[in-house]
Amino acid sequence: MAYYNSKTLSTSFDDAVEKVTAALFTEGFGVISEIDLHEKIKHKLGVDFKRYRILGACNPAYSYRALQAEDKIGVMLPCNVLVIEQGEGNIEIAAVNPSEAMGAVHNETVRQVATEVGEKLRKVLDRL
Repeated sequence: MAYYNSKTLSTSFDDAVEKVTAALFTEGFGVISEIDLHEKIKHKLGVDFKRYRILGACNPAYSYRALQAEDKIGVMLPCNVLVIEQGEGNIEIAAVNPSEAMGAVHNETVRQVATEVGEKLRKVLDRL
């Protein structure tokens, strides 16, 4: 299995960010962090990099369940969803596959939560 799932949209970058945020909300996720790598790389390295935004998505109920089962699972939270401009009007959305990302965690409850969250993130991609 891949460590991420993705989908490509034919839209503007800003529209893609709005659509992804809305689709995440519909599936019970909020965006609790946002990193604009385009700006960070330009600022820190002086290099022009494509538009690339990391949205830190969190579904509190699932996060709480996972944290109750494994208190160090926070090192793997939140679920990252990427919005990447791969060309003019060609925007790739990539979401972490939690089952793969948490494969090293040997806790059945965490695995179940990862499976359920993965299904919700696939639904997010399907909504786009």
